[in-house]
Amino acid sequence: MQILVVDDEDKIREIIKKYALFAGYSVIEASDGMDAIAKAKDSQVDIIIMDAMMPELDGFSSCKEIRKFSDVPIIMLSARGEEYDKIHGFELGIDDYVVKPFSPRELMLRIEAVLRRYSKQAGTPYNDIFECEGLLVDFTARMVMIDGVKAEMSPKEYDLFFYLVKNRNIALSRAKLLSDVWGYDFYGDERTLDTHIKGLRKTLGQYSKYIVTLRGMGYRFENP
Repeated sequence: MQILVVDDEDKIREIIKKYALFAGYSVIEASDGMDAIAKAKDSQVDIIIMDAMMPELDGFSSCKEIRKFSDVPIIMLSARGEEYDKIHGFELGIDDYVVKPFSPRELMLRIEAVLRRYSKQAGTPYNDIFECEGLLVDFTARMVMIDGVKAEMSPKEYDLFFYLVKNRNIALSRAKLLSDVWGYDFYGDERTLDTHIKGLRKTLGQYSKYIVTLRGMGYRFENP
């Protein structure tokens, strides 16, 4: 699933991208309405997060143009919460309206809800489950099953494992894992990560083979 994030503020795009990548989405960016229209035409986009107030072309006008050639789901972001703006946006064909400042975690849930609703209407399945051999990871239910038995993990172990699985077959450095899973403000010891990996491997048992150590670099979840 690929998200097009459109906002003229670099910081807003960076925050949304960080959480979207953690949730397993791929992300492309645009800083104004004209660029958003071009990328919506030229790229395979599954959902658009669009700021209402931007230079060149505002979000409402951009949405109107995009609706001429695509029915891709659109979530509008705006610092204005007036009823008129919301009604105007829905009349143009947006799928949801989020008022700034917003919770990134709530935005991710709204993205998931819109995609589920859209896929249901389109008659296509929205798969949020990874399964391999006897290992099943249900991201929506936040649950891991090992040979039919629910695994018990700490909240941070769940966060780390879901991140590894969603970014499977990608080499992930220790710095990136600590930054994306623990947060940019993490100042602890890198051994914290290794300790959690050790705990995950113990819980996963025979399926710990999927977590590969990259000597001097970090870890990778290998999808067989």
